[in-house]
Amino acid sequence: MATKAAELEMETNEHSLVIDALREADPSRKCYRLIGGVLVERTVQEVLPALESNKEQISKIVESLNTQMQAKGQELNEYRERFNIRIVGEEEASNKATEEREGAGTKGGGTGVLVS
Repeated sequence: MATKAAELEMETNEHSLVIDALREADPSRKCYRLIGGVLVERTVQEVLPALESNKEQISKIVESLNTQMQAKGQELNEYRERFNIRIVGEEEASNKATEEREGAGTKGGGTGVLVS
């Protein structure tokens, strides 16, 4: 889902660039639009509203995907907490970080040198 959201976000940015360029062009000027792998000759006046509509629809889809990803993330975290699921290495990393913080407070200099 994250990959698709990023891909659609890039498409939205591309649409914005094209819309900005076409707004400055003469409305009667001809331009080409790729539809289903086929280049179709149109005018700027015909293409601009369609591009703006597509951009709005893509933006709505991106928002929907982001909402779904947040909901799934919360659902996943609740599931992990309910069944006490831990990822391998996650607990070790958090324990190591805790030990380093606690160890740094008790050491005098905190130089990182172990003397036996």
